[in-house]
Amino acid sequence: MQKIIVCLKRVVDYNVRIRVKPDGSGVVTEGLKMSINPFDEIALEEALRIREQGKAAEVILVSIGPDDAQQQLRTGLAMGADRAILVQSAAELEPLAAARVLQRIIEREEPGLVLLGKQAIDDDCNQTGQMLAALLGW
Repeated sequence: MQKIIVCLKRVVDYNVRIRVKPDGSGVVTEGLKMSINPFDEIALEEALRIREQGKAAEVILVSIGPDDAQQQLRTGLAMGADRAILVQSAAELEPLAAARVLQRIIEREEPGLVLLGKQAIDDDCNQTGQMLAALLGW
């Protein structure tokens, strides 16, 4: 296996106390500490272990989000990933749209393994991985 792709989502840090917007439409994120989704961080750690065992040559991070998501990708690179891809999107994508974006990247990069965290702590959807697998026929 040559490549492992790890998908990272930028979320509000799990130690931060959040506030709901006055109109009830979401969470106030301005000024809050953001981090890598903890479950995605576990996936990254496993990818790095696999590479250290000599079973892969490269770990590639992929994130979809605003320009600020570069911070989480840099954290992943500092942990030991080889390169990172940011698909810039100002809008929060629904799981199927995110899976379609990831599908295109996976088809281009042709990794031997793709790892995602079991779910994101911000929406708890637990859908993107399954949808991605279905789109890829895996």
